[in-house]
Amino acid sequence: MAGLINNVGARAAADPELAAAELRTTDGYQRTKFAIFNLVLEQLEALGITAETASRPMIRDGIEQAITRFAAKEGLALNAAERSLLATEVQNEVVGLGPLEPLLKDPTIDDVIVNGPFRIYIERAGQLSAVPLRFRDTAHLMNIIQRIVSPIGRRVDEATPYVDARLPDGSRVNVVIPPIAIDGPMVSIRKFRVQAMGGQDYVRLGSMSQEMLSFLAAAVRSRLNILICGGTGSGKTTLLNMLSSYIEEKERLITIEDAAELQLRQSHVVRLETRPPNLDGSREVTARDLVRNALRMRPDRIILGEVRGAEAVEMLQAMSTGHDGSMATMHANTSRDAFGRLEMLLGFGGLTGDPKTLRRYIANSVQIMVQVNRMANGKRRVTSVSELTGLEGDSYSLNQLLTFVEQPPQSGLGEFRVHSARPFYAHRLVGAPDLRAAMGGAP
Repeated sequence: MAGLINNVGARAAADPELAAAELRTTDGYQRTKFAIFNLVLEQLEALGITAETASRPMIRDGIEQAITRFAAKEGLALNAAERSLLATEVQNEVVGLGPLEPLLKDPTIDDVIVNGPFRIYIERAGQLSAVPLRFRDTAHLMNIIQRIVSPIGRRVDEATPYVDARLPDGSRVNVVIPPIAIDGPMVSIRKFRVQAMGGQDYVRLGSMSQEMLSFLAAAVRSRLNILICGGTGSGKTTLLNMLSSYIEEKERLITIEDAAELQLRQSHVVRLETRPPNLDGSREVTARDLVRNALRMRPDRIILGEVRGAEAVEMLQAMSTGHDGSMATMHANTSRDAFGRLEMLLGFGGLTGDPKTLRRYIANSVQIMVQVNRMANGKRRVTSVSELTGLEGDSYSLNQLLTFVEQPPQSGLGEFRVHSARPFYAHRLVGAPDLRAAMGGAP
């Protein structure tokens, strides 16, 4: 073990980052790290304290002492860089989430994906790449998973082999473990943005045009009901969060999510979160339950993180019975695909009957459809803003207002275009009698 660590350390002067990356992935380094980790826990236990109650300086001092003791016992000649790396990673094991900790602290990383104990990937700027980090073994990874789900009252085991959870900072976590995950525990983390994106950030990054931003801001202020559609990871929730910033401070808002992610800036916000069933299948609280209850809580607007089931019935009811300006997201590849999904979800909710009646119900509830997509180059863009103006016969009538036209195909490049000079809902747009007026400047 000493030879292995010192061999890597000898190259540190030439390329410290490469040396550290190689060192982290060796079995010898993992054995050393966890031997020191166990020494630290023994020291804390001898003092009658736990990692949760000990101060960070006390833990760091204990780690330094444990490294010195272990190195002397094993005859390890550790340089300063190796000692610092060991101390940081052992501290992450004691009070953090182990190998995930530096990735969660990196503001440039959007997603962290763990495929078993030995493969960790990140998404940065829309592109996936592997990182030179690993867990010691499956037991180590499962210990970190339990550290994630336990504080919020969730559980994951053979009886419940998958779970949605969130980290203290709001990052969304999905966990799948054997027996349904064949190659070991799988963890997917959608990181929470410390600084929420503003409208001008979208324009600056090319995610939408200034015209789109101006119109959507006017639509939110004018209390039009908005449905945001897109695929997984396309940025639906981030866009919903940004648009909510244009809601007036005086309004009472109720948000409903499976895992709380929204960062609404208003002061009068009630945040509700679903709850999975316990072992005997009872005590589940669904999104439909929460929407029903929210209607009794005197909301001005209801914001549904994602509509994916029977709650579609209550969501549309809220939009059409006095809760104007409500918003939701939905998985759909196009705005028209979203209508088909909504009809299907209404059926799940027990609202069946003549298709035209269902379509009229939808058309009377939703006014603005916003489509977001993740392009081939990893960039997320608003690709369409349209109005649902009613029915033409048995078909939905869509008024296309603004689009992003990709040229050439699958390049992620293209231009934003205006398709209609006057919105159907122009009479409801506050301070914007037509689309060009709504586009008159930054909101």
